[in-house]
Amino acid sequence: MSLFLNDVRHSYALTEVLGGVSLALAPGGVVALVGPSGCGKTTLLHLCAGLLDLQEGRLDNAFANPALMFQQPRLLPWQTTADNIALGLRAQGMARAAARERAHAMGAVLGLDFEALAAYPHQLSGGMQSRAALARALVLEPDLLLMDEPFAALDIGLKAQLHRLLLRHQAEKGTAVLMITHDLMEAVRLADTVLVMAAGPGRIVHRHTPPGPALARTDAMVYRDTAELLRVPVVRAAFGLDAVPDEADCQTDECAATLPPAEARVLPLQLAPQPGMAGEAAPTPRRMRCG
Repeated sequence: MSLFLNDVRHSYALTEVLGGVSLALAPGGVVALVGPSGCGKTTLLHLCAGLLDLQEGRLDNAFANPALMFQQPRLLPWQTTADNIALGLRAQGMARAAARERAHAMGAVLGLDFEALAAYPHQLSGGMQSRAALARALVLEPDLLLMDEPFAALDIGLKAQLHRLLLRHQAEKGTAVLMITHDLMEAVRLADTVLVMAAGPGRIVHRHTPPGPALARTDAMVYRDTAELLRVPVVRAAFGLDAVPDEADCQTDECAATLPPAEARVLPLQLAPQPGMAGEAAPTPRRMRCG
């Protein structure tokens, strides 16, 4: 079983949104598609899920039991959390009692207690709604999980919790995952392979393999690897970032002044204080030595 795409192209009217995308996902693998808004990530995922008809190219999906997790939880407001989790099982013909039992078990795995499972969506926090949506997908025991930026709206703590839950389930069950995100750090943390897309039309411009098994990656490893990925010229261009000068070739004070501080290069997502912010003094200019 596998998912295989070759030279897939897609247009909306006269606008070409995918300009020839090829990728392969083997059983148990995790591939993250990352790129700026408008590069066709969601269109590509919907093609893989069969929600859109293939226009050009080749797409073979040999997985027997795929599941899709949308960017928004999309819980039915008139159903309890448990019944929302059991929705797919009921659609497959499982008896209500058995489906609820499975839903309660999966909800417990993802940190939803009895009170949360008996509540309605409007009574849940955003994090609990995301847990319920993930539980609804995982309770089906899919061999392929398609994810459309499901953690984008969560704060950093909740996101980290769901990352760990997903990785543990994926490692235990051997589920293949194809996820899309605009967050490079999330892609590096979760995926075996990171495919960077550029827009106009959407296409894959860079392939990256993060170090080691995902469950063994520490925060420091993820920060360093993301920083290195952000130095790749085609990746920076895909996100509209300015080019970074090569430190090995940077020998002048003028060139050195254009490089970020060392700590910013290690932790690229940490924002430095800006001059003039309330309660903060302007930072003292610092000169960097290169070479």
